[in-house]
Amino acid sequence: MNIFRILGDISHLLAIIILLVKIHKSKSCAGISGKSQILFALVFTTRYLDLFTTFISVYNTVMKVIFLICAYITVYMIYVKFRKTFDSENDSFRLEFLLVPVTGLSFLENHSFTPLEILWTFSIYLESVAILPQLFMISKTGEAETITTHYLFFLGLYRALYIANWVWRYYTENFYDQIAVVSGVVQTIFYCDFFYLYVTK
Repeated sequence: MNIFRILGDISHLLAIIILLVKIHKSKSCAGISGKSQILFALVFTTRYLDLFTTFISVYNTVMKVIFLICAYITVYMIYVKFRKTFDSENDSFRLEFLLVPVTGLSFLENHSFTPLEILWTFSIYLESVAILPQLFMISKTGEAETITTHYLFFLGLYRALYIANWVWRYYTENFYDQIAVVSGVVQTIFYCDFFYLYVTK
């Protein structure tokens, strides 16, 4: 495991912690897209099913469990604990516009046609677009809290570091995963759109 992967994981975890701390301290989930958080929970759930079948390392297992727990805590805080502060009117992105094509694509373009592999592929494709409801919400309201932008910044940094990780692995291990790389580049482009919105709004 190289430094880009570790820094990427730390950046990703930091983004989630920033979001959870923001919700807990303010006792509000205003400005946060619950739909994006549902999609991220679905991403982690479908990606980490191999927890029951494959052991890679203690680090790998611990990080997977932490991401799963944090994802579901976030969804719980938005839709249960602080649901009265949830802005459902502006969190209006139609999830079927993402889920239907992502599901179809994961059946058509995958490494092997097995349930776990299709679900892993689904999670990779879905992660690349899971932030769209949040970006849609920001563009619709024309505003984003500082904490929310920090959350998005660290998510974008995580993705950029993972691209560096793939480049490193290609040159040092001759490893290349087209599905992960293409999806990661698409996701990074969406974060570039966020930075454009942040500067202009």
